[in-house]
Amino acid sequence: MSTIIETGKSDFIKVNVSNSHNDAVAFEVKFAKDLTVAQLKSKLEILTGGCASTMKVQVFKGDTCVSTMDNNEALLGYYANSDGLRLHVIDSFATFSFDSAPVEKFELTKDQYEQRTDSVRNYLKINRMGKFNDEEMQQAEEKKRLQAEEIQKRAELCVLGGRCEVTVPGNPTRRGTIRYNGQLEGKSGHFIGVEYDEPLGKNNGSFGGKAYFSCAPNYGGFVSPLSVTVGDFPPEDFNIDDEL
Repeated sequence: MSTIIETGKSDFIKVNVSNSHNDAVAFEVKFAKDLTVAQLKSKLEILTGGCASTMKVQVFKGDTCVSTMDNNEALLGYYANSDGLRLHVIDSFATFSFDSAPVEKFELTKDQYEQRTDSVRNYLKINRMGKFNDEEMQQAEEKKRLQAEEIQKRAELCVLGGRCEVTVPGNPTRRGTIRYNGQLEGKSGHFIGVEYDEPLGKNNGSFGGKAYFSCAPNYGGFVSPLSVTVGDFPPEDFNIDDEL
């Protein structure tokens, strides 16, 4: 049975948040006590990258787990009622591993590949598809040109010190301040360096060992100008009572 911390009169509590993906990273957040556990998990989903529907949240006092939030309808204040506690999010964060054992490769010379009748190249050639279709190639070039123009246009809007919102597929929408606009050594293309309001980034403003701007660890990131929307985006208040 989970140990429940007695509730009090204060409307908010300040807690540290950590997660099972990286136990060493913890940051302080203030939450309203009358949030339901379900609402809290929605906020923690944004802060940690976990999934609200599958995560388990434990309450720690120091290094001791004092309770587990196992009732989504209960209020946060029912489980935690004093500043300085730590909410630890446990979830199956996406990880990838690869077998490092060497694999023998089968290779063909260019002439051998040209002579094969069962190759993708031969199929495209016979059916006038891909680079063997002049119209498709022209359309692809036009699409590439328009994308380059859009990237340039969006990059010109990214003024250093300006506020922005970053939207990258597979990641929560994040807000921050533009700190860099240009190219990255060793990478092709144009990038915008952003200092996020929350520790939802991947670096401290450095890439490939080179510093492009400076910020706290996990608060920095570099994205395509197409992922950046410039505007009046004040820091989000995670202490509001409404659902996300």
